[in-house]
Formats: sequence, structure tokens, C-alpha cells
Amino acid sequence: MNSRAVHGCFLRVLLAVTLTCAPPAAFPAPQSRDEALAGLEHAQAEQRAEAVVWIANHGSMADQPLLLKRLRDENGSVRGYAEQALWQLWGRSGEAEIDRLMVAGIEQMQEERYAQAIATFSEVIRRKPDYAEGWNKRATVRYLAGDFQRSLEDCDQVMQRNPYHFGALSGYGQIYFQLEEYDAALAYWRRALEVNPNLTGVARSIEALERLLRQKRVRL
Repeated sequence: MNSRAVHGCFLRVLLAVTLTCAPPAAFPAPQSRDEALAGLEHAQAEQRAEAVVWIANHGSMADQPLLLKRLRDENGSVRGYAEQALWQLWGRSGEAEIDRLMVAGIEQMQEERYAQAIATFSEVIRRKPDYAEGWNKRATVRYLAGDFQRSLEDCDQVMQRNPYHFGALSGYGQIYFQLEEYDAALAYWRRALEVNPNLTGVARSIEALERLLRQKRVRL
């Protein structure tokens, strides 16, 4: 494990933007919420996937528990749709101007204009303080700017609003890894996997860090 790998993992997890789930074509999509709710428990994986997509495109944060359950679906495609769907729900602010600011902030972050991105996400937070994803994106850019303490503080705010945000949980782990507080890093990465067992990058980070700690103990 090295800092470049950790940096890349953090971006993959926390820089995720709103995704539009494209429904599988094998079965007709649900036409109502009732059909979607029934489809989530259907024996056919394709039907469950269609239902997850419907929730992603039409649901709200109140539907988060439904999608969290599908992160443990027996079918890998359904699990993948569920993860994308959760990011879509988290990214939906419900206000067009907030969404516009989020897009602008993400572009600034990707262009490494960190001070501007922090200012943009701070404005999102000022306007909509209960919107967890505003805090999450500011945590990301503060991490990238090297401001680890303030990034942790923003992650705390995400957790207050959405304790199931596996992106922020993984982010804690990345920050504590950089701070060489390895026990804390492992604890948060494990919490992220408890919520979303499909985070293969996080699982690899845990294995690599555990191996590193074993090697250090042997040298001692």
C-alpha cells in the first residue's frame, strides 16, 4: 500500500457523483412504487435490478434501507445497481441551485482548484446544512488539499446526517491511514465493509494494512 494507491481509493469512493442507473432490458420496468417494492423481493435477479433502478430514479432518502438491503443481494449485478442507486439518492439535494453548485464544486475539485471547491461546497452547506453529501464532498476536497483535521470534522457531520454513508466511513479510514493512526483506519474501513461488503478496494486496503502491521511486529 502506498500514498498514491490510497489517494486513488479515496477518490473512487468519495468523489462518486450522482449516477443515473440504466435499467436492464430483460424485463419491463416497474410502473409504480408498489410494483418496485414488490420487485425488490422478486425471485428473478433482473426484476430486482429493475426495482432498484426505479428506486434510484424516483425514490428518496427514506428508501435508503431498501437499497442497503440489496447491497447483500445474492446477485452481483443487483448489488452493483444498489451501490450506484445509493450514490444517486445521496447526491439528490431536491433543489436545482444546490445541484448546480455541487456539479461546479466537483468540476473544481477534479481540476485541483481546491480553494474554489471548498468555497463552493461551503456555500452548499450554508444553504442546505442538513444535506449530507455537501459535507461529504467538502470532506473529500479538504482531504485532497491535505487538511486532514477539517476533513475529519466534515466526515463527522456526514455521519450525524447519514450513519450508513460508506463513502464517508471509508474516507475516515483513508485519513487515519495518512495520519499513521492505523488502528483507527482499520476500524473505519471495517465499518464501511459492514455497511457495504462490496467495497473491494477497501477490503484490499484492510488486507494490505494488516500485512504491514504484522511485518512491523515481526521486525520488533
